[in-house]
Amino acid sequence: MLNALTVDVEEYFQVEAFRDRVSERDWSRLPSRVEASTRRLLDLFDRHEVAATFFIVGWVARRHPDLVRDIAVRGHEVGCHSDAHRPIYALDPDSFRSDVRAARAAIEDAAGAAVTGYRAPTCSVVRRTWWALEILAEEGFRYDSSIFPIHHDRYGIPDAPRFPHRIRLDSGADIVEFPMSTLRLAGQNLPFAGGGYFRLLPYPLIRWALRYLNEREERPAMVYLHPWEVDPDQPRLPAGLLTRFRHYVNLDGTETKLDRLLGDFAFVPAARVLASLGFAEVAA
Repeated sequence: MLNALTVDVEEYFQVEAFRDRVSERDWSRLPSRVEASTRRLLDLFDRHEVAATFFIVGWVARRHPDLVRDIAVRGHEVGCHSDAHRPIYALDPDSFRSDVRAARAAIEDAAGAAVTGYRAPTCSVVRRTWWALEILAEEGFRYDSSIFPIHHDRYGIPDAPRFPHRIRLDSGADIVEFPMSTLRLAGQNLPFAGGGYFRLLPYPLIRWALRYLNEREERPAMVYLHPWEVDPDQPRLPAGLLTRFRHYVNLDGTETKLDRLLGDFAFVPAARVLASLGFAEVAA
């Protein structure tokens, strides 16, 4: 079973939980660590001979175009992760469209490759931002990977389909959705395959859950992470207890756990998984 391996390429200080502590005006003054940590992931992927999808923030692409180009040259898919890492619910439709266009232009210019996939910051395609999917379809994106079918204080559509599916929009257009992976237990969707969930849970449990998806449900998993999650030496930013826990828990173990995961399962970019499932327009 082919699973999707994805990376959200953003700086450690661009995380939404730090927005009230770190102004966008200060981003260029803070030490950048995204290139070194992303290259660390690239080297790990090379050792396992796997390709991934890198959803890249436009702000990062403009400042590190050589990194974006190298991601594409090494055979990975490049996708869009917004321009300034603002959640969709902080934007109106016009500003969202402008953000997407600016990000896509920066990423495509740097990569020399087309961008057809999108992931919203903070998984912010939720019920009140459903309109964003219409704009993505109008802008030529073939698939989205922003919906998390769980309960959470910042994101989530708990009753959304758990696996890749095509969404028919009010305009009549379609867009393919590849949601974040969950395990269905006791009537609840439980996350396990990325971010803080991946860092917090013991590896044997993650391996069991992914095998359950692949073998019992016969479905691919969507694994996601961020470059800052393999950077335990990143500067510590002031924040509340919950934010500090979510962001910094087990950073020193992420790379080892990911190394084991890449050895135990087969991974390819998101678009390739979708194409293998019959969503031919994603591979076009």
